[in-house]
Amino acid sequence: MEKVSDFIQSLVSVVWGWPEIMPLMVVILLGTGIYITARLRFIQLFKTRHAIAVIRGKYDNPDDAGDIIHFQALAAALSATVGIGNIAGVATAIYYGGPGALFWMWVTALFGMALKYSEATLAVRFRTIHADGSASGGPMYYIERGLGPKWKPLAIAFAAFAVISSMGTGNSIQAFTCADQILSEFKSALSADSALLSPVNFLGISVELVRLFTGVVLATLVALVILGGIKRIGKVAGKLAPFMAIVYFLAGLLILVLNARRILPTFAIIFTEAFSPRAELVGFAGGGFMLFLNTALWGVKRGLFSNEAGQGSSPIAHAAAKTDEPAREGVVAMLEPLVDTLIICSITGLIIVSTGTHEVIVNGARLNGSPLTALAFKTGLSPIFPWGDKIVTLSVFLFAISTAISWSYYGDRSVEYLFGARAILPYKLVFVMAHFIGAIVSLEIVWGFGDVALGLMAIPNLIALVALSGQVRRMTADYFARKREWKVFH
Repeated sequence: MEKVSDFIQSLVSVVWGWPEIMPLMVVILLGTGIYITARLRFIQLFKTRHAIAVIRGKYDNPDDAGDIIHFQALAAALSATVGIGNIAGVATAIYYGGPGALFWMWVTALFGMALKYSEATLAVRFRTIHADGSASGGPMYYIERGLGPKWKPLAIAFAAFAVISSMGTGNSIQAFTCADQILSEFKSALSADSALLSPVNFLGISVELVRLFTGVVLATLVALVILGGIKRIGKVAGKLAPFMAIVYFLAGLLILVLNARRILPTFAIIFTEAFSPRAELVGFAGGGFMLFLNTALWGVKRGLFSNEAGQGSSPIAHAAAKTDEPAREGVVAMLEPLVDTLIICSITGLIIVSTGTHEVIVNGARLNGSPLTALAFKTGLSPIFPWGDKIVTLSVFLFAISTAISWSYYGDRSVEYLFGARAILPYKLVFVMAHFIGAIVSLEIVWGFGDVALGLMAIPNLIALVALSGQVRRMTADYFARKREWKVFH
């Protein structure tokens, strides 16, 4: 396992670049986001009001091609993005990059709104409408159709990387975080010599018995939905996950109200340490500039993991929207980073920093991942009740299941593009296996694999977004020039 971990970390350094070399993906992602934002004249700042009107159903035409209305397309995309990244992703960003990493998550989200707009606009413009009225779309389609047949190798590369990323970003990381949080709960409830906490050797992996059981249960639930066709579990998770997101959000707001006097100092810490992080908090050896790059790198990595802007996943969901106006779905997608990162991730980060739990030492070390967020919630809600951490545990469980189910759809659409419908079942079998493995391996392995897959998936998509930015700009100008012709249905 140590060799596997070292190999994956070396891949991370190749794809993302380390601060002492060059934070490659930071430059590519933020550079592309700034470029697209400039070409679209800061659309994310001036068209948010119109986006809200669209998701309220004002322009929903039941006769338009597609499968789902604008609000449902947004909800489907958010079901895959709102989740583990908002809980464990923020915590790992702060653990490795310090409180200042949250600032760089905000920057990623701001420019990511323009990327999301471009992705969804292109997804609807170049989608395929099948004979039964259903739609298929995404980066592989707008690369091949928007840029021409000569670019098909790039479309194939994206689809291949999307399959890999579905195993990491939307699958194994979800399972790991859930298993890690449940293990944390058992550790707090049982004595250290309990059999459930005893490590066993499973295929050469030393893993606690409770984590092994958790992996079996999680993989079984995912398999029942995506292999067994048991839609009931998927529907229940699909309803409970948004409910838990609301509970998580309201509980977070309550903590911030209880800690209101610490909010302004917390913002001061975040802004200060975005550029001058403390070495003792990030565990990174290097000078001031290297520390700054490390913090920016972790903020951008976890920002991208959280909202997936530029990654190319959510356009697959937005391509199914019922509309004949690509730009209209674009403004809907633009709201995702706003909800996911600027609101929900900010609440998590502010709670962790304002409660000071990111500096707490437990058993000789600082906490990381969802256990850190759970401690922050428990600490923040302690004046009212002592079980705030249980909100995080339940949220992690439901988010992990619902996100994995959503990402299995992204992966099987990509597999179908590459190999046809016959490859979907084998893909799903591997997906379930990856979910189980993710629950029992180490944090460094599973998050490292997710980061590699996420970066690889983003590169071909970002190339396409830059190459097609002129078309997006023309579609945008044409759409808003016809404002007086828009038909209102509700």
